[in-house]
Amino acid sequence: MSEWEETTIGDIVEFYDSRRIPLNSRQRAARQGPYSYYGASGVVDHIDDYIFEGRYLLVAEDGENLNSRKLPIAFFATGRFWVNNHAHIIRGREGVADDQFLKHWFADTNISGYVTGAAQPKLNQANLKRMAIRLPDYGTQRRIASILSTYDDLIENNTRRIAILEEMARRLYEEWFVHFRFPGHEEATFIDTEDGRMPEGWDVVRLDQAVEINPRTKVPKDGEKLFVPMGALSETGMNIAAAEYKTGNSGAKFMNGDTLVARITPCLENGKTGFVDFLPQEQPTACGSTEFIVLRSRTLCPQYVYLLARSNRFRDVAIKSMSGATGRQRVRTEAIQELMIVQPSAPCLERFEYIVAPLFKLIQSLTGKNRNLRTQRDILLPKLVSGEIDVSNAEVRVDVEAA
Repeated sequence: MSEWEETTIGDIVEFYDSRRIPLNSRQRAARQGPYSYYGASGVVDHIDDYIFEGRYLLVAEDGENLNSRKLPIAFFATGRFWVNNHAHIIRGREGVADDQFLKHWFADTNISGYVTGAAQPKLNQANLKRMAIRLPDYGTQRRIASILSTYDDLIENNTRRIAILEEMARRLYEEWFVHFRFPGHEEATFIDTEDGRMPEGWDVVRLDQAVEINPRTKVPKDGEKLFVPMGALSETGMNIAAAEYKTGNSGAKFMNGDTLVARITPCLENGKTGFVDFLPQEQPTACGSTEFIVLRSRTLCPQYVYLLARSNRFRDVAIKSMSGATGRQRVRTEAIQELMIVQPSAPCLERFEYIVAPLFKLIQSLTGKNRNLRTQRDILLPKLVSGEIDVSNAEVRVDVEAA
């Protein structure tokens, strides 16, 4: 087993903070371009120039995330990019510290003793430098980093596949039901209606004729059941993060196949929308935030309803209908009830569901794999970066099939 030595971050990394140049929002707006502009938790803008090139490890210098750890406090910036003064820029010293190992070490390290400020948490350079770290030899660091990075790479690959699959589904929805370029449209008969040209056999109906809005759903009062908080909804995709178990049955109620849409500002504007597909057979219904709108298909299909809720037209109507005190505005349900939507012919809708449902199923499968991979990685992480598991000679393999 390799020897692990006590040292400090300041002794094993090089700092590049002196090269940081902060730009305010007005300056950035005048300099929009292709290069990523990084802050404490990742990319915050894109501008027309760069001050770094290559791969560097960025460590958050300030912000609430230093305490909540909702996002990684250490992450890589690669290529050509700009960094403001809210993130430290470091690299491990050649042959001494591996950057990948350090990234994983930060993910498992309690930094609370080095963070100052209650209202504005801050990890200044002096405190970052004096952080104590137990470090194995360089080869062992790289081996540990390789094991953990394999999990990260698999998760990232699945995440990219999920994004591509959802984009495919959204494009199909737009092609078929917005632009009317469905299979066989060239031979289809179009008729003039008060809502414009429409394929024969199709109709335009109110949303509440085709979709149940906040349908009555029975959730038992007794025992623990799944609860989805607002934070579990994604701003960009259908996946709903791990739900919590809670007692009671208050809040929005839903079942598999339902779509959840945030009805409060700024969650709606940010795009928080999710598709429910994770409820087990033994618990077919669940609860969630009172700030959800629940949509359930009457005459469409579940996938159509989700893709409709993700459309710009639906969101624009919902946003414009919001009312209430500044900062706490909510969607008026009666406004979206009256939204006019396309009701396709039954054969076309069946064909759409036949094509799109497998995409949703594959997204569900990849999401489950990612969940298992994260669980495996998070179990291994503290044991690897502390030396509890000796990897100096052992052959360690990520069991993808088990994950």
